[in-house]
Amino acid sequence: MTMLFEASQVEMFIGDRRLFRAEQLRISSGERIGLVGMNGTGKTTLLRMIAGEVKPDAGAVRIAGSRAVIPQLKPDEGTLSGGETTALCMERALAERAALLLADEPTMHLDADHIRRLEKALLAYEGAFVVVSHDREFLDRVCTRIWAIEDGAVSSYSGNYSFYRQMRELERRRHWEKYESYVDKRRQLEAAIQQKAQKAARLEKAPRNLSPSEARMGKDHYGSVQKGIHQSIKAIKTRIVKLERVDKPREPERVRMDIPEAARLGSRMIIRVDGLEANAAGRLLWRDVRFGLPAGSKTALLGPNGSGKTTLLKRILEGGEGVTIAPAAKIGYFSQNLDILRPDRTVFDNVSDGAAQPPEVVRAVLARLLFKRDDVHKPVGVLSGGERVRTALAKLIVGDVNVMVLDEPTNFLDIPSIEALESLLADYAGTVLFVTHDRRFADRTADRILEIRDGRVHVFEGGWREYEEHKARMAESGDAALEEALMTVETKLSETLGKLSMPGPGDDPEALDAAFRQLVAKRNELRRLLGKA
Repeated sequence: MTMLFEASQVEMFIGDRRLFRAEQLRISSGERIGLVGMNGTGKTTLLRMIAGEVKPDAGAVRIAGSRAVIPQLKPDEGTLSGGETTALCMERALAERAALLLADEPTMHLDADHIRRLEKALLAYEGAFVVVSHDREFLDRVCTRIWAIEDGAVSSYSGNYSFYRQMRELERRRHWEKYESYVDKRRQLEAAIQQKAQKAARLEKAPRNLSPSEARMGKDHYGSVQKGIHQSIKAIKTRIVKLERVDKPREPERVRMDIPEAARLGSRMIIRVDGLEANAAGRLLWRDVRFGLPAGSKTALLGPNGSGKTTLLKRILEGGEGVTIAPAAKIGYFSQNLDILRPDRTVFDNVSDGAAQPPEVVRAVLARLLFKRDDVHKPVGVLSGGERVRTALAKLIVGDVNVMVLDEPTNFLDIPSIEALESLLADYAGTVLFVTHDRRFADRTADRILEIRDGRVHVFEGGWREYEEHKARMAESGDAALEEALMTVETKLSETLGKLSMPGPGDDPEALDAAFRQLVAKRNELRRLLGKA
């Protein structure tokens, strides 16, 4: 294999701060490398070093072969959208057929369909490539090696992103084992010191009824023994000092929150949408939209760019005809303009203002979203884009809301931040409706799927991976019509159940109950025909 890039003992600095170091990095022809790390760790700088655009502050690099580069900040293409601009940049770069393709956030602004096309193009690419991405599903599908920048060092792992995570989990477990072994050994030595100290203390009390000569001889004897004990204690203390210190691994603190009006909501339908329609610039976005959101559900809203996802969210937030919201619902909205934050106030003050949770829960949520001790006292105005997003999300999570509507919450977040948000939403007892193009985030978070497709909103009771498998079965089998009919019936079932739970002014409960029973019977028959009964 041809060597396209080699670096040894390289270091990069920003002022006096070392950004990262790498002992040895190599890229050979045909390699498929994913570069990951928290925002600000130097991923883009390393990519520019590989491109030959910057030189390391220490160490040596050797570059060979042609290169094509896709920068993080894509050039302005006039009337094109962000997704269209990214797709155009990728097409141009792929057409160069360079020996090494370097792509910084190539999935940015792309919807799921365009990401799949990009994956196919990269898998067919004859040259090597290095991609910086926060899309874990994408990294799993196209990469065979992961470079991770962590704690100021670049480490290389064979395999895709999931294998890298398994290796990191194995390292974490080993760290715990080393820490527990260190704690046990230290406790044993400290217990031995305590036992010897107690023995020395007992020797200070001379036995009664001794003659002066016996007392003198005893004192000499016990003094000699005490001296030996104290020397032994000193030796044990030296052993403790020489023990290799192992710090306790950091574990995210579990957050328990009382959701406002939780008792009133129970498991009823909290939002019902019935017969909505929307147009934009004379084009139909979607029509006859009908679904319900049960309290406590986590629903992902999917669809191509321009399909009207944000429009649907706003129609729900506005209420009005076709939207029924439970009286106990308290809705909070996250949008990309982050207008719920005050730049002049600190992170903690922003999140605390209007919080329905006590200060200790606010601090725990901020810690879970990777804000370290001093970070919470920074003014929001000096934060990076990703830090502001995390602040806004924390403010919603602890706020006086029980329904969160999130429009692309993972934009500008690095992978650790996305995974932190996933774990928080898993613990969140309220209702969540979110738009995302991040397939792994949808898979980890959603228990229901809404997809805007062909001018309709399709409802699926289950997670993203189950939904993808369902669509694949429909495409491959001769039972596509039956599968589509089953999906339509299940959508109507969800809608009817919502009306039963939260009837509107013109709804007849008896008629709804009869319709519900008929739909259940039809669903069961379709399942039987498809062999799913």
